[in-house]
Amino acid sequence: MSEKKRIIVIGGSAAGPKAAAKARRLDENAEIIILQKAPDLSMASCGYPYYVGGFFDDRNMLLCTPTGTVRDPKFYLSAKGIVARTETEALSIDRGAKTVKVKDLKSGKDEILPYDKLIITTGAIPKRPPIPGADLAGITTLQSMQDADFLRKVRDDGMIKKAVIIGGGLIGIETCEALQLAGIEITVIEMLPQLLTFLDWELAKLVENHVRSKNANVITDNGIAEFLGENGILTGVKLQNGIELPCELAVVAIGVSPNVKLAKEAGLEIGATGGIVVDKHMRTSDPDIYAAGDCVESTNLITGKKVHAPYGDLANLQGRVAGENAAIGDSVVFPGTIQTGICKVFDFAAGSTGLSEKAALAAGFTDIETVINASPDKPGFMEGLLLITKLIAEKASGKILGAQCVGPGDVSKQLAIWATAIRAKMTVEDMINADLPYAPPFSLAIDHSIAAAHIMQNKLKGRMKGISCLDVKKKLDAGEKPFILDNRGPDEYEQMRLGIGEHLIPLGALRSRLNELPEDKNAEIICYCKISLRGYEAARVLEGRGWKNVKVMEGGISAWPFPREK
Repeated sequence: MSEKKRIIVIGGSAAGPKAAAKARRLDENAEIIILQKAPDLSMASCGYPYYVGGFFDDRNMLLCTPTGTVRDPKFYLSAKGIVARTETEALSIDRGAKTVKVKDLKSGKDEILPYDKLIITTGAIPKRPPIPGADLAGITTLQSMQDADFLRKVRDDGMIKKAVIIGGGLIGIETCEALQLAGIEITVIEMLPQLLTFLDWELAKLVENHVRSKNANVITDNGIAEFLGENGILTGVKLQNGIELPCELAVVAIGVSPNVKLAKEAGLEIGATGGIVVDKHMRTSDPDIYAAGDCVESTNLITGKKVHAPYGDLANLQGRVAGENAAIGDSVVFPGTIQTGICKVFDFAAGSTGLSEKAALAAGFTDIETVINASPDKPGFMEGLLLITKLIAEKASGKILGAQCVGPGDVSKQLAIWATAIRAKMTVEDMINADLPYAPPFSLAIDHSIAAAHIMQNKLKGRMKGISCLDVKKKLDAGEKPFILDNRGPDEYEQMRLGIGEHLIPLGALRSRLNELPEDKNAEIICYCKISLRGYEAARVLEGRGWKNVKVMEGGISAWPFPREK
C-alpha cells in the first residue's frame, strides 16, 4: 500500500458520491476512487418521474450541481480530486487482502485495486413479479437513468395509448402522473387494499379519489397474474381475478430490495430486512468497510426495530457519515430514521412521518389517540388550500408518534414541522404553543399543525369525543342509526351533502332548535360541518345542555372519503 490512504467507494448514485466528497473535504491527501457500473454519476433518481413527465426537458439536469455543472468523471477529478470510474463493475471483495476486483466494462479487462477503507453504496434493485410474460418487451421499472430515458421516449413519441402501473407506492403514483400528463390512459394496480401504504386507509382513500379525478383508473385488492403478449411484445395484463386489461406499456413499481450481492459474497453480515448490517458509524461487520444508502438497514428511532428505508435524503445523510468516518475515524453517527416521506400526486401532495396508526398498533403502542384535522394552509383571502392531517400520539404521555398529511396545500411544511417534533421527542403539550412563523401569505394565525395539536389536546383532556369518517361509515353499514347533525348553512348544504340521513341545523340556529334533537340525553349524536370546527362548537353546546353521547366527525365533509349524495 502507498503512504496515502486509499478510500474506494463502490456505487456512484447518491450515497457514494456524497461519501467520497465528504472524505475529500476532510482529507486532502487521500486517494479516493468511485467505482460506478452505470455510465452516469450522481443521478437525481427521485427526479426521474418529473423528467418523464416533461416538467423539464434537459436530461443533464438530473446530473447537475446546483450551479448547473454536470457531475461527470471530469468534474469529480478537477473539482474534487476524486477519480470516478464509470462503466466499471466491482466483481468481488477480498477482505483479507483488502482488495476489490473490478472489470472495465468498455475494455473487458479485470483489475485488482487495494484499499485502506472501503465504502459500499450499491443501492437497491427493483422487485419484479415472478409471473409468466415478465420478459416481454414493453415492461419496465423506473429505477435507472436508462429506465427514465426509455419512458421519456415513450412520452415524446406519443405512440403508447394505454399503460398499467403495477404498484401504488411512491414511484407508482409519481409515474402515474408522469404518463397521464403525456396523454396515456393509465390504470394503477395495487395488490393491497389501498395506495400509499405509509398512510392510514382513510387518508389513502382521499388520495385514490384524487387520482381518479385526474382520469386515471385505480384497482386495489388485486394483482397481476400474467403479462400477455404477442411476438414477444406486451399487449395486456391478466389480473388475479381473471380480468384482462389491454396495454402497450407496464411499469413495475412494487418496491426495491437492498443490493447486497457483493457484500454477502464478501461475508459481511446481512440483517433480517435484507440490508447490510451497519452500526451508528455506518461501519459494517468489517471494521475497514462502511456502507450507506439503499443497500443498508437502519434503525427506526421510534420502535427501535430495524427497517429498510430507501430514501434519497437518507442515502445522502448516511453517505456523509460514512465518508467522514472512513477518512478520519469514527467521529460522527447516523442514529436512525423516522421514515419521513412525501410524494406529489398531480396537484395534491401526500406524505407521512413517524408511525401511522396501523404501524403504531403493530409496533405495540396500544394506548394511542388519533385526530384528523382539516383546515387550510393559509387564510382564504390569500387563496389558502386544504390540508388534512392525521396525528398519532400516546395517550398517557402525549408523546407524538406520527403524522400524515394530504391535500393541495403546503403538505411539505406540515411534515417538516412534525418530523422535527418527533425527532425532538416533543409532546402534544409542547406543540400547542409552538412559536412558528406567521403572516397571511404563509400561514393561518394558528398554523394547521398547531390546530391539530389543539384538537389532540381537547381529546386527551376529554373535551371532545371524536369519531373518524371511517367509523361513522362502519356504524351506518352495520345498521346503527345515530343522530347525524350537519351544522353548516343551507347554501353549503345545497352545494354539497353526504346523504346519510343527516339533519341540517346551522350552528347559529342550534340553541333555538334544540327541540329537534333526540329527547334521550344518552342518544348518540354525531356533529360535523365542512371541516368540523362548527361541529366541535355544536358538540360543546349540546354537552352543555345535558346530552352525554355527542361526538364530532373529525375533518368533516372535507375528510369524507366515501361517495356523497352531491
